[in-house]
Amino acid sequence: QVQLVESGGGLVQAGGSLRLSCAASGQPLSSYNMGWFRQAPGKERVFVASIRWIGGFTYYSNVVKGRFTISRDNAKNTVYLQMNSLEPDDTAAYYCAARKKPVPSMYEHEYDYWGQGAQVTVSS
Repeated sequence: QVQLVESGGGLVQAGGSLRLSCAASGQPLSSYNMGWFRQAPGKERVFVASIRWIGGFTYYSNVVKGRFTISRDNAKNTVYLQMNSLEPDDTAAYYCAARKKPVPSMYEHEYDYWGQGAQVTVSS
């Protein structure tokens, strides 16, 4: 079992920045892929970014590419999502997820563990 706990959400003005953290515990993540998804009110949960724990290969949705950066700290067993140039459309609950297979995926059903979510609200 892997436990994931997100933190760092909050309220920010358009154009501002936030950094989300996802602390993992329970198992080493050496063979995992980690992902961030988000769910806006009344909408489905969608892929934001992912990172392969070994090698650090990253993938982004087109909507956030160039503005968001996913990274991980092996020593702290933590994944981050640095969000810059935030827009009101980025308002959502952001979820961290872990996939046991060392292959990236943008599909939520292919992830095995989920955090409880962190709310990000961007005001105009």
